[in-house]
Amino acid sequence: MSSEHDAAVLNVIFNPFLPLDDNSDKGILHMKDNDEDDKTLLPIKALERDGIEAAETGNFNAALKIFSKVIEAAPTRASGYNNRAQVYRLKGETEDAVMDLNKAIELSGGHGRSACQALCQRGLIFWKGGLTDEAKKDFEAAADLGSQFAKAQLVKLNPYAALCNQMLQTVFNNLYS
Repeated sequence: MSSEHDAAVLNVIFNPFLPLDDNSDKGILHMKDNDEDDKTLLPIKALERDGIEAAETGNFNAALKIFSKVIEAAPTRASGYNNRAQVYRLKGETEDAVMDLNKAIELSGGHGRSACQALCQRGLIFWKGGLTDEAKKDFEAAADLGSQFAKAQLVKLNPYAALCNQMLQTVFNNLYS
């Protein structure tokens, strides 16, 4: 079994362009939104879970209706916009998705889980749309909030880092083969 130090050394080797203080078991999974402990939001959170279930089963129109109800009930809560944006993105309605992501980032003040997820989603949309500089800014902001996904995307956006990672992985694969 490897120690925490061994894991950190391997992380630096395989991800040389990630920050040295990165700790993959912390970050977005432990991040809270400002309203996470608010018990009055339990019905809204239950409605959000219904919307997520509808989206996971491919019923995007039902999911959009549910998330619109969530937003109507809690218009200053970022997660409703973030979740509805995900459905818009899955449907290929990127303009609507970006509008909701912008609103989620604005409402969250750029902090918390919803902001981090919104920044990652918007970064992906920008990247797919060829807006690399905008994507990089969003991934950097999400990485600063602790997103391992965003950090990985930043490495992919850096061709030298991607080549270096590929070469190191080949060396280690050959070493252990």
